[in-house]
Amino acid sequence: MEEAIKYELKHVCKQTGARRGVIHTKHGDIQTPVFMPVGTQATVKSMTPEELKEEVKAQIILSNTYHLYLRPGSKLIRQAGGLHKFMNWDRAILTDSGGFQVFSLGALRTITEEGVEFKSHLDGSMHFLSPEKVMDIENDLGSDIMMAFDECCPYPSTYEYTKQSMERTSRWAKRCKDAHKNTSNQGLFGIVQGGFYKDLRKQSIEDLIQLDLPGYAIGGISVGEPKEEFLDILQYTAPMLPSNKPRYLMGVGTPDYLIEAAIAGIDMCDCVLPTRIARNGTAMTWNGKVVVRNATYETDWGPLDKECDCYTCKNYTRAYIRHLVKTNEILGVRLLSIHNLRFLTSLMERVRIEIENDNLKTFRDEFYKKYGYTNE
Repeated sequence: MEEAIKYELKHVCKQTGARRGVIHTKHGDIQTPVFMPVGTQATVKSMTPEELKEEVKAQIILSNTYHLYLRPGSKLIRQAGGLHKFMNWDRAILTDSGGFQVFSLGALRTITEEGVEFKSHLDGSMHFLSPEKVMDIENDLGSDIMMAFDECCPYPSTYEYTKQSMERTSRWAKRCKDAHKNTSNQGLFGIVQGGFYKDLRKQSIEDLIQLDLPGYAIGGISVGEPKEEFLDILQYTAPMLPSNKPRYLMGVGTPDYLIEAAIAGIDMCDCVLPTRIARNGTAMTWNGKVVVRNATYETDWGPLDKECDCYTCKNYTRAYIRHLVKTNEILGVRLLSIHNLRFLTSLMERVRIEIENDNLKTFRDEFYKKYGYTNE
């Protein structure tokens, strides 16, 4: 049977062990390590698909099962011909399972072995998601990569709670695999849980590897813990994942975390950060963050970033973008979103080159210095 997802390893950085690879999907190849823009509601906020392809150079985007299930509904999207047709995007799409969104509802949800009952954040109506229901929704959406339904522990959590949660996630992953109906076109990834307990992380990986899924993700880190704890669990967990499958670190989008993820052997990362901070008037540049709404940029006739090749930096000044942000003009958010997304995709292009040149650690140290990070 034809595989929906295939990973090809191209090079391992001698300096760090970072991986340079390609993920082959039905909607094109993805050069890795890759940053994936998030299009929660079947759109990357304020961006057209053409801008994402031509200006941002995005290879794959994410959408969210929980949000699309609530509206417009997965059956409607199926009727439209699937998510690719619905949103006019002909490259790869990853759908997360909605687990993180459901569990972040807190008091609005009840978890049982069968699944999760929750109140919609939109209208308070009651809903129920099980691993089988999530697979049904993701099969309707027709994404290239589907995530298994998991339980994401809050930080911090007790050992007992984390263990129960991790074991349930393993059982749910098996149920997801059994319920997945379109294995030749859609690859199902399992999600490693276990909080900040290494023995639980190891057990989670062992459970999931037995299912022989097309790819594996690390969930439940980058949830508010200190950077040292994040790096400790990342560097412990990532190398244990199968080397012949894609490795995905969920919810990471700051430049330092993206570089550290690559060094740990991660292939894929995603985050809402670049578009979220764009809406607050902040740009990421090769010389650190620029809060363009600040008065200091009122008469700054230079681009956001002299080293950036994006549409925004080629055509507009900091002063003009500041004016747009201050007057709440939509164009300001759009120009900053194009820039921030392109900054991260170009950062990952550079990371891929540095891996091929066996130079990623040297690049990281130079980048940190320039960006203003302290190298931990």
